[in-house]
This record gives sequence, structure tokens and C-alpha cells, in this order.
Amino acid sequence: MKRIALASLFALAASSAFAQVQVSDPWVRATVPQQRATGAFMHLTSPADARLVEARSPVANVVEIHEMKMEGDVMKMRAIEGLDLPAGKAVELKPGGYHVMLIDLKAQIKEGESVPLTLVVEGKDGKREQIELQAPVRPLATPAAPASGGMQHRHGHH
Repeated sequence: MKRIALASLFALAASSAFAQVQVSDPWVRATVPQQRATGAFMHLTSPADARLVEARSPVANVVEIHEMKMEGDVMKMRAIEGLDLPAGKAVELKPGGYHVMLIDLKAQIKEGESVPLTLVVEGKDGKREQIELQAPVRPLATPAAPASGGMQHRHGHH
């Protein structure tokens, strides 16, 4: 009798651990001293259908999930209630797309630091789980841009 109960308890623990959303390559964009907001970016993969419903960070007074998209030829950014995470599909939060916005920053976000983030994910069953992250801070230049050499940038000829 005892053995069965223990086995089912273990299976339960294993299945709830499995519900954890995988986060890869999280980062936060560094800010300049007067800047009041910045973005956090990452890849999220959920094993089951879920939604990112909230994000929090002690470095900012307000944290929102934002969507950026082109409407006609205008780039619109708006806060959204949540971001769907379809089962098994990597959802990329990136500059110019979905991202987490850190607003009303308490201090400058400097390159080389890391920013604590808490993501709140809601499963289909309405259960919520929190994911704690440390996101490294990267410089303002997007990582895709070559740091030196590469393309020649000419200024003043527009």
C-alpha cells in the first residue's frame, strides 16, 4: 500500500516539474543614465500550452509584456495582457517583437550587471508558476551588429 502511494506521489512531483517553461538566452539592454525604461529579451519554450501573464523585476517600478508590430508603415508598441506559449514551440522575445518592458527604472542598468526577473506563467489549468531568472545586461548596440570592422558607416549623406 505504502509503496503505491509513494510511487504516485513521485510521479506527481515529476509531472509538475515537467511543466516548467524553459528560458534560454535571457538578456536586458543596458541604459544610459537618464533613460527610464529598457527591454528584456529571451526565448521561452513551454512543454504544454501556457501563457506568460506577468513579469516582475526589483530594478523597475513597472514591468509590462509588450508587443511591437507594424501597422501600415508605423511601428506600434503596446502592452498586452499575456503572451501565448504554444506547446513545444520556442517563442522569441526580441527587439522589434514581443519583449518585457522594464519601466520607471530605479537605477541605470549597466553592461556586465545582471537583472533579476520573475516570469509568471499560467497553464491551461489556470495554475501559475514563477520562473526566477538572472538576465545579463548587454550593451545598447544589438548583438547582431559587428563591433568593429564589418560595414562602413558613412554619416551626413542622406
